[in-house]
Amino acid sequence: MKKFGLMLVVLLLPFMAQAETFKEGVHYAKVPEVGLRSDKSKIEVIEMFGYPCPHCNNFEPLIKHWEKNKNEDVNFVRTPVAWNPSWELMARAFYASEFMKTLDKTHEATFHAIHVERRRFRGKEDFADYYGNLGVDTGKFQSLFNSFAVETKIRQGRQQLSKYGIKGVPAMVVNGKYHVTAGMAGGHKKMLEVVDFLVEKERLAAK
Repeated sequence: MKKFGLMLVVLLLPFMAQAETFKEGVHYAKVPEVGLRSDKSKIEVIEMFGYPCPHCNNFEPLIKHWEKNKNEDVNFVRTPVAWNPSWELMARAFYASEFMKTLDKTHEATFHAIHVERRRFRGKEDFADYYGNLGVDTGKFQSLFNSFAVETKIRQGRQQLSKYGIKGVPAMVVNGKYHVTAGMAGGHKKMLEVVDFLVEKERLAAK
């Protein structure tokens, strides 16, 4: 019995250490107002990002790996922020591609175009030309770019920025209750560790 108890303590040590390390108000913060989740049957994790942001570009390989290995009970949502008109263009391109289910072709490519190729996107035509070369239906893309559906997504994204108290990107929001930044966590990799900690916290709270 003592041996079993010792084994249990050893197994729990990583989580116990993590629980002591990540503290509210230091490594993550409660959001000002609890948000509504799109899928209440799962634990929602939102990435707030912007294509022009170099930190978001550097974070992309890490979040891609994290998404690939996340548990099935986690609903991952990307939300592009629209701080200003140029960032709004980027957000519209993201949502139009998302509605077309072509993000697998455009998402990483857009980061690469901006930060490696130094390409400048001035409007939907520039995006349509670039995405067309990636195999995206340019006519459908341009019709969606300024559509009511995309407009609604832009508006919802702005509401989330205010609701969750987001002042910079990349930032993560867990289950509409907590937000995490690299500055809080101590780097991009640590930010995902804090997210995993909060996901587990929500998972245990639901039991």
